[in-house]
Amino acid sequence: MGTLEGKVVFLTGGGGSIARGMVVALAKEGADIAVVELDESRGQEAARVVASHGRRAIVVSCDVSQRAEVDAAVAETVAQLGGVHVLINNATGVTIEATNLAFMEHDESVFDRILSVDVKGTVNCMQACFPHFQAQQRGSIVNFSSGAGTERMAGFAAYATAKEGIRALTGVAAREWGEHNINVNVVCPSAMTPGIEHYLATHPDPNYAEQLFQDRPIKRLGDTERDIGAVVAFLASDAASYLTGHTLRVDGGSTIHD
Repeated sequence: MGTLEGKVVFLTGGGGSIARGMVVALAKEGADIAVVELDESRGQEAARVVASHGRRAIVVSCDVSQRAEVDAAVAETVAQLGGVHVLINNATGVTIEATNLAFMEHDESVFDRILSVDVKGTVNCMQACFPHFQAQQRGSIVNFSSGAGTERMAGFAAYATAKEGIRALTGVAAREWGEHNINVNVVCPSAMTPGIEHYLATHPDPNYAEQLFQDRPIKRLGDTERDIGAVVAFLASDAASYLTGHTLRVDGGSTIHD
């Protein structure tokens, strides 16, 4: 029996880079997964991975910034998989073009897209799942933030703003929803993904990648399954039911705070 046996996970951005490892970690622990994706082909690929580990998976096409679509996606998940027990808000509106972009080069469209998907999308999914969590008096929510926000990284004005907004939202929900045995936490991951590989390869400073790891206690980026996925699976499990309102920086010690 895995730690997530009998649980249904609603995973947004389920076909994304970090999600590639998360779906494996979650499926290995026994979860059935609703892969919520704007890109259906990516969602189908993730669903095949889940199925290869003997778990059920459905792909739900959804733009998380649209509340009606989120409500429909949650309803479809409950109808097809029998419930929803875990929400993982992994979808993001950030693109390569919106990274390493000077503050004054952030136009309105950049802020609108990232805030709409990251912040509004997180709100939509949390509110849509809440009645189900409340009815069963148990639920786990894992939101995603970023070191770009916690460290106020230059070149990430919109993304950092959105991700810090998610951390604030997480704390408020943790305080309000604890009475329903709903725990709400944040993961700030540092993982080697195709997007990160591209960012490092195209950074204007050729020594940036070496400098990035120089002062890091664990001198590498995390593996999406073994490092990031394993922590998310823990937070989704009953083993973490007394842990709420916290930010877990799964980054090899690159940011160490009191």
